[in-house]
Amino acid sequence: MKRAIIGLIGTLVLAGCSTVTYGGPGLEPIPGSITYSGQPRTKLTKSPVGSAFPHDFIDQYGQQVEETYIIQPDRSLIIAHRRYKPIRFFGD
Repeated sequence: MKRAIIGLIGTLVLAGCSTVTYGGPGLEPIPGSITYSGQPRTKLTKSPVGSAFPHDFIDQYGQQVEETYIIQPDRSLIIAHRRYKPIRFFGD
């Protein structure tokens, strides 16, 4: 009985770890975002589904922006996180 309970708990833990999905609606693209003009033409075929990567750029107002993208099962990108970095003058 004890082994069955431990096996069931282990199965539930592994089942929760094997699926990676992002259920959020994502953020709207802004000028400078990879997806601003639509999805990129090249598909990210070597990157695993659910993986994330950052993209840094300067927006239309001169602010430095860092966005994090997640690769969806259809190989499209969704913006999962956006952060505006403070403007630094003279290496402060």
